[in-house]
Amino acid sequence: MIVSLTIVRYRKAFVPFALLAMAVHRLPMMMQGGCTFWKLLGSGRNGTFDLQPDWQQWGLLAVWDDRDDYERFAERSFVAKWWELFGNESWTVLCQPMQSHGKWDGKEPFGNPNRAIDTGPVGVLTRATIKISRLKNFWSHVDEVANLMAGAPGYITSIGVGEAPVYRQATFSVWESMEHMKAFAYGSKQHAEVIKKTRSEGWYSEELFARFRIIESTGTLYGKDPLKGFIK
Repeated sequence: MIVSLTIVRYRKAFVPFALLAMAVHRLPMMMQGGCTFWKLLGSGRNGTFDLQPDWQQWGLLAVWDDRDDYERFAERSFVAKWWELFGNESWTVLCQPMQSHGKWDGKEPFGNPNRAIDTGPVGVLTRATIKISRLKNFWSHVDEVANLMAGAPGYITSIGVGEAPVYRQATFSVWESMEHMKAFAYGSKQHAEVIKKTRSEGWYSEELFARFRIIESTGTLYGKDPLKGFIK
């Protein structure tokens, strides 16, 4: 199993085509061979986790049976050709699920792996459907957690994405190592308190947490590859 996350930035003049893609790309993705799960995603302001959308930045997360299935998609698919035609730049990270628990639309898209990540950068996906009654609680802590993460040792980059505005949100973050990721996740008192609130106050109707071994990073985002120099 291979997981791809592609982030595409469209030219300003082509933002209408970015919006159109959220509808048009559904059929080709349904018919794409070797793809077992996919989600078309929007992004927050400046590509971050924000209530205000970034109309130029969009994404696709997809799960593939193997690397060959992904390569065929990247080389010949209608979706990939669309990105080439209307996009200004794109960045793709390929990864292998190592640990995953929870569900996404009632499914376990990455299976139920439980493998250790010994060396190299680690990708972390956190995704949730937020209860309408808990939206204020959730968004009041977003900036706090984002600032903590950005300043944490070993933090490389993160992307804020979502299937729907406001209440169906996800973050994909990349860390230099498993040790750095765990130090932030479990060692930060402020972060631990927020996590505790999500449980005690029941913020989510569905959630998923997954860790990945980073395999490859290609393309650019804002003019550079965010993972250049970190993958050996």
